[in-house]
Amino acid sequence: MSDLFTTAQSADPGDASGALLAPLAVRMRPQTLDEVVGQRDVLRPGSPLRRLIEGHGGAAGPLSAILWGPPGTGKTTLAHLVAQAADRTFVELSAVTAGVKDVRAVMEQAVRERSLHGRQTVLFLDEIHRFTKAQQDALLPGVENRTVILVAATTENPSFSIIAPLLSRSVLVTLGSLDDDDVRGVLARALADERGLDGAFTLGEAATEHVVRMAGGDARRALTTLEAAAGVAADDRAAGREDDVAEITLAQVEQAMAQAAVRYDRAGDQHYDVASAFIKSMRGSDVDAALHYLARQLEAGEDPRFIARRIVIAASEDVGMGDPTALQTAVAAMHAVAQIGMPEARIILGQAVVHNALAPKSNAAYSAINAAIADVRAGKGGPVPPHLRGTGYAGAARLGHGEGYRYTHDEPAGVGEQQFLPDDLVGADYYRPTGRGWEERLGPRWRELRRIIRGRD
Repeated sequence: MSDLFTTAQSADPGDASGALLAPLAVRMRPQTLDEVVGQRDVLRPGSPLRRLIEGHGGAAGPLSAILWGPPGTGKTTLAHLVAQAADRTFVELSAVTAGVKDVRAVMEQAVRERSLHGRQTVLFLDEIHRFTKAQQDALLPGVENRTVILVAATTENPSFSIIAPLLSRSVLVTLGSLDDDDVRGVLARALADERGLDGAFTLGEAATEHVVRMAGGDARRALTTLEAAAGVAADDRAAGREDDVAEITLAQVEQAMAQAAVRYDRAGDQHYDVASAFIKSMRGSDVDAALHYLARQLEAGEDPRFIARRIVIAASEDVGMGDPTALQTAVAAMHAVAQIGMPEARIILGQAVVHNALAPKSNAAYSAINAAIADVRAGKGGPVPPHLRGTGYAGAARLGHGEGYRYTHDEPAGVGEQQFLPDDLVGADYYRPTGRGWEERLGPRWRELRRIIRGRD
């Protein structure tokens, strides 16, 4: 089987014309399940993907799989592990360059492999979302008849990018970004492993944390950065010291990435300070400052979903009914960010920040619910008035429930005098609209409604 594994294995680590031609991320690609980092849920014992990798037989045959996840989460690695099981033939195509003719050629070869040698063929199709509907249709017969075991990788939501018949014939495996500890483990193994840097370099703590932050859960990006930084460190090493173990510094990582480290710790004070400044800048309507703090968070590798949640909260707490559409924008941004991810997510977050910062501000709704909760916690709020109680069960009428209730839609003005609050809270004013933005119109309306409801002249 000729693939990236055999290429990496056959190269001599000391031969500059061999192993060093393969990128570090390729050389460090896991060769067994035990080397796979992260993805614990989808690789748990008995899971469809694990069974496929381990080559289980029996009545439950191998299932084709759609691997969906962000870049650098192991989609290609898992496909190669599937191919290794049970002496399968491995064929790799990219949807960027392959067409229907290539797919049919693979199917024909797979039939010959099965007939002549009894070997299954694994077709790894990278970026399947780039295939047209017609091209995906060409895969259906081979997948349905198990002429091939399809392992397809995509970074886009399969519900929108892959045809339903192909999805129904495959198991969907959702991969998540690696967490920070996983990425640290990948870096540590690459530094020590003979397939990687073989102990020739160490990575300082500050440099490690910068690489981890900038990787954003992408193992390939982390290894590519490490390899580039090792090159910088090797060039900086004094002549005659080539045999010494060199420490890769933060400055060398920054030089390799052409990007300065942002002084920001997601678990420390900078995280809370920058997040606080971000929220207060939006609240204070300084759109430029808000965008600055957004940029600092993103460049430091902050989870864009965390940022999106903060914007949603601010849209309700600080903008509120001053501009109700700000919450719509923020919620839409939160869902879009979850589907799209970085780097494009920065555009969506930027739009939501601009809307939030420029919108008229009102915390009247926020203050209203807090005041209502405070009264409830203080023990206020007696029984529900009898005319508001439920009437949908036997005996309710005998108890006087609903008696005297005035149906709003029967009132000439669509609202009438009626007590809604419990007796001990009659007259409570929780919501106090401001005169800003949308509430400039809501204020007079609420005052008029309250006058009618409470029977005030």
